[in-house]
Amino acid sequence: MSGTDLLALLTALGAATVGGVFFGFSSFVMKALAQLPAAQGVAAMQRINVVVINPWFMGAFMGTLLLSIACLAVALMTASSALLVAGLLYAVGTFGVTGAFNVPRNNRLARLEATSAEAATYWPVYVREWTRWNHVRTGAALASAVCAVLVCYN
Repeated sequence: MSGTDLLALLTALGAATVGGVFFGFSSFVMKALAQLPAAQGVAAMQRINVVVINPWFMGAFMGTLLLSIACLAVALMTASSALLVAGLLYAVGTFGVTGAFNVPRNNRLARLEATSAEAATYWPVYVREWTRWNHVRTGAALASAVCAVLVCYN
């Protein structure tokens, strides 16, 4: 196995892992939280947003970002379009979307008292907008994994 194949394989594993976590949120976690009374849904999501900052998830999330940046560098040296797309999809479509769209919504939610009228009003907006962007980053992570796997077969 070449160094490029190993990079692609590790990137695929990381992107698929992160994409799988996000897929769980898109397919059932947010739907379940949305069915709770607003105060309970807000409080649960506030806890999730604290607990997710842990070595296991952040290692996979940030480690895959580093791998995707390495993919971009190697792609520029080798003219590997699949590696280039894999790196861009994760770096921009997963990491970039998270920072630009999901994290600001999480930060706004964190500032609210879960039982407040403001939280009750914001909660359905949060669920709708956060989930929409989560779909984007899920698709980008999984597509990145597919492109990275394709590198090993070329």
